[in-house]
Amino acid sequence: MRRAAWIAPAVAAVLVAGGAVTYAVADGDGGGSSAVRVPGAESADAGFARDMAVHHQQAVEMSYIVRDRTDDEEVRRLAYDIAQTQANQRGMLLGWLDLWGLPKVSAKPPMSWMGMGDMPPGQDGALMPGMATNTQLDELRKANGKRAEVLYLQLMTAHHKGGVHMAEGCVERCGVGVEKRLAAGMVASQKSEIDLMAGMLKDRS
Repeated sequence: MRRAAWIAPAVAAVLVAGGAVTYAVADGDGGGSSAVRVPGAESADAGFARDMAVHHQQAVEMSYIVRDRTDDEEVRRLAYDIAQTQANQRGMLLGWLDLWGLPKVSAKPPMSWMGMGDMPPGQDGALMPGMATNTQLDELRKANGKRAEVLYLQLMTAHHKGGVHMAEGCVERCGVGVEKRLAAGMVASQKSEIDLMAGMLKDRS
């Protein structure tokens, strides 16, 4: 049953990627296809969709890792919720890029759409603020029990803070209404999870 439950997010992401086309066409404003707003390839809308899809993918990866490193139901439940939510959102973001006919990669550095293209390149595989490095991911893969739980909560807290910063950038800069609302929802939900994880870390101190 657990195996089946953890397969669901991956399946859901595929379904949502296809369903995102209909969702984006309406743009949540009651308009028909004539109301579709197609942003430019280097717009904030496209940049956010590309960068947050990459950011979310790592969160899903870390959640799957901790699933196999602990039997703690509280952490496993949080990891499942994060994996499911972010896989679904990633499907939406990639679906919008398909709908808009825009590339899923850009020649510009990550977060250039936020005016952060001149930030120092990520170290050890960390492409954007908040993302875990390759070394940190290896540490998580090798940890067990309480150590794995603490590492996951610490890494995911930093990851969420980076994600909140990026989502706030979309709320400020994006022009597609449905994408701005998704970003605003990310800000609220991830701030709530940051508070939850702070309590969980305190419990494990």
